[in-house]
Amino acid sequence: MKVNGTPYRSIWLHDNGWSVNIIDQTRLPHAFIIKTLKSMHAAAEAIRVMRVRGAPLIGATAAYGLALAMREDASDGNLSSASETLLATRPTAVNLRWALARMRQALAQLPASERVGKAYALAAGICDEDVAINYDIGRHALGVIRTLWQKKPAGCEAFHILTHCNAGWLATVDWGTALSAIYQAWDAGIPVHVWVDETRPRNQGAALTAWELLAHGIPHDVIVDNAGGHLMQHGLVDMCITGTDRTARNGDVCNKIGTYLKALAAHDNDVPFYVALPGPTIDWQMLDGVSGIPIEQRAASEVTHVGGKNSAGEIETVQITPDGTSACNYAFDVTPARLVTGLFTERGVCDASETGLLSLYPEQQGPAE
Repeated sequence: MKVNGTPYRSIWLHDNGWSVNIIDQTRLPHAFIIKTLKSMHAAAEAIRVMRVRGAPLIGATAAYGLALAMREDASDGNLSSASETLLATRPTAVNLRWALARMRQALAQLPASERVGKAYALAAGICDEDVAINYDIGRHALGVIRTLWQKKPAGCEAFHILTHCNAGWLATVDWGTALSAIYQAWDAGIPVHVWVDETRPRNQGAALTAWELLAHGIPHDVIVDNAGGHLMQHGLVDMCITGTDRTARNGDVCNKIGTYLKALAAHDNDVPFYVALPGPTIDWQMLDGVSGIPIEQRAASEVTHVGGKNSAGEIETVQITPDGTSACNYAFDVTPARLVTGLFTERGVCDASETGLLSLYPEQQGPAE
């Protein structure tokens, strides 16, 4: 996508050919800062503190992190320890595990002398695949959006989509998942308007999704997280689209905390609720998402404090709770498949169910291992 007219991916190889550039998302939307990762530990830190976030981008960053590790030490021991370090950074997004397993399996079969070049090639391939996958997600979703738009009464000026968190190009390598659908609908001439949930506590909607939509010229409004139900009650939401960090075999989807409540409101008001996901986000070994997907708990300070730009244009963090008040910070929740209208994938659109997923991914037939 473009920033001030210049095309960017969210992660790319530095001009020196070995270090890795990322966009530091902790600095958005007030500053566009490119950070260079020069070690595996720098990649791990970027994932852990959410300089990069979003399941696909976490996986891509971990892949490059392992390439950086091989450049430092291509031994079997470092391959194992670096993989474990990177895997421990975020527990919920399955793409992290998927990317590291893919890298490790390929590298373990090679002598140490061949691992560095292969690691960089594999990481680049994972990034290129992600771009193609996300474009195809949006392409398949476009047909559903167009059909829903055509069903609206004549004279309607906009098609209103509500989204939660950030599932745009910043969460992937490019295009995004949920926002890929929105970008392609807008580019196809559908007059999209987006309701952007602020997405407390880290405000990825207000900070990142709004920043992306503004850059693309798509009309949008940031709303407080609890406004979605009201908008749906009054016919002001035509569909919901979110991303997901892990999808269970049965169609349960795990996404940023608050997604479940949006799905409940959508179900109660007959608003279509779709989830956009790449194949690597499906955890085929997870039979039940509600009971099985591990939910990350992050620092209480993300809830008790908020950062932003003050009237002097300075970035600062302020406390919003009384001194001594504790906070609990669950980062994700799981939406049961029964509340999901359908899944947008790179292979097509399907029901949120094991049968639906297997219709698009028949190679996964058979019992979970």
